[in-house]
Amino acid sequence: MSYNYQIIIEYIGTNFVGWQIQKNGKSVQEVIQKALYKTFKCKVKITGSGRTDAGVHALGQSANFYLDKKIENKSKTLSAINYFLKKNLISIIDLKLKKINFNARFSAKKRIYEYLIVNRESKLSVDKGKAWQIKKKLNIAAMKLASNLLVGTHDFSTFRASSCGAKSPIRKIKRINISKRNSRITIKFESQSFLQQQVRSMVGCLKYVGDNKWSIRKFEEVFKSKERKFCATPAPPEGLYLKRVIY
Repeated sequence: MSYNYQIIIEYIGTNFVGWQIQKNGKSVQEVIQKALYKTFKCKVKITGSGRTDAGVHALGQSANFYLDKKIENKSKTLSAINYFLKKNLISIIDLKLKKINFNARFSAKKRIYEYLIVNRESKLSVDKGKAWQIKKKLNIAAMKLASNLLVGTHDFSTFRASSCGAKSPIRKIKRINISKRNSRITIKFESQSFLQQQVRSMVGCLKYVGDNKWSIRKFEEVFKSKERKFCATPAPPEGLYLKRVIY
């Protein structure tokens, strides 16, 4: 009999090539699978809710895997997995038994990403590698107006990486919220799914509006062009967090 388990994961993505296993470096998926192998004494393949890029962080990444045996002691098992992850900035923060047909990727109803900008001149210390520092003061009101154009069902080809393998560029963004507290600007995105580099590309374009490089009309023209070549430089990965996956 097989048992299907979900794990909730947080990690700092700085030293990883991304979520997915790759030949050119250490991935989050690879490190976790090795920890699971040491814990359960068998090969385990995990399926993640999404493939975060190199340098992107997670506060609530979700993944699932199958075992032939039932886990009897959740606390002890979590401790064992995290023991084998101690050399990496990865933590398994929850473990749940799910229905056999649960899939961390395809069962997801909503994914929530947050992008953190620190808008100040002084260099970063605590947030170094964990946020995008922008020294020029940003126009938050203009960024909010521009972000409203992205909400709803649209063709997001402009914000899609050339290497994106999705069959369709059509996505529905349910909500975007931009908030500022002192020098910290947080941009929150909610959608069932996103295209490769979509969030970082949208943030890059919103930044152009915020620093008055683009007008809101220019932002709309670029968005509606559906041409990747007109997109602003994507925001760097270190400011992006996969916050939560909802099922």
